[in-house]
Amino acid sequence: MKVVLSGDHAAHFPAGELYLGELVRPFECPERWDHIVAALDAVGMDDRLAPDPVDLGRVGAVHDGAYVEFLRTFWAEWTAAGHTNDAIPTMFPVRGLRHDRVPDDIDGRLGYYALAAETSITAGTWQAAAAAAAIAQTAQRLLSDGEETAFALCRPPGHHASADQFGGYCFLNNAAIAAQGCLVDGADRVAVLDVDFHHGNGTQSIFWERSDVLFASLHGHPADAFPYFSGWGDETGSGAGEGCTLNLPMRPGTGFDEWGAALDLACDRISAFGPDALVVSLGVDTFEADPISFFRLATDDYPSVGRRIGRLGLPTLYVMEGGYAVAEIGTNTVNVLRGHLDG
Repeated sequence: MKVVLSGDHAAHFPAGELYLGELVRPFECPERWDHIVAALDAVGMDDRLAPDPVDLGRVGAVHDGAYVEFLRTFWAEWTAAGHTNDAIPTMFPVRGLRHDRVPDDIDGRLGYYALAAETSITAGTWQAAAAAAAIAQTAQRLLSDGEETAFALCRPPGHHASADQFGGYCFLNNAAIAAQGCLVDGADRVAVLDVDFHHGNGTQSIFWERSDVLFASLHGHPADAFPYFSGWGDETGSGAGEGCTLNLPMRPGTGFDEWGAALDLACDRISAFGPDALVVSLGVDTFEADPISFFRLATDDYPSVGRRIGRLGLPTLYVMEGGYAVAEIGTNTVNVLRGHLDG
């Protein structure tokens, strides 16, 4: 399995994250990448390459152009306005406020384009986010050129990023960019399977009215878990996309038996959809020791996840998303990948 990765991820590391009323060290940290690479090394998964430069034209197929430009130029504008610290949004166009006007002030635009206040922007955020998108694009082209599997080691993650909002540690939606790339490069249908603990609200919204992309997600129930306002079971798509969204939310304490049964349902739906390629949003924050999640999967469960996905027999791209039990993230991630190859 070819692995696409870049050291540019380390450029993004804000000083803090707002969590339960405190400013804490971000759970989404550079060591996550280090542990995954070390685990790949330990099992000899060393067929690696650096990404080609990001293709912003293809990024623009799933993201609003003004939003991408906001991300690209934000730090220069932020510092030009006299700000020196990381940028944390504090005001949002919530219920009762207008959504059809983008503020001129850089602080106002920060809130306009933000999903939540836990995700900061810092000096290297655009460099890292653009590199993550480039990684997804390069890995997708490998798949479209005939590779059966590939792993895009993206950081920062992407599945919470919608067409025009960042949040949940995500800025550009790497999985959505890859899925759209598969279609541009010849696929008629693509499935996106999101096994991250948190609902991929951004991916869902991007493909909500599309019939050529199936989005299937297993996640913590929105009554209990971030992002709270997306991922209910009755969300199934709209217009041409009606029936092309499958949400399988689960409650606190869910173990592998229940979670695995949900994975079987998602895989059955994917088989029925008949895609030409599969993009997996791979989060391992379903792990029992994850500090910001509440599922109870064990390290020994993850090979079974990969085997079940591998049995679909589809060209498959794994795109890295979450997982915040840092010491175990590498082993859990590699267990999924090796399970897929074994299956």
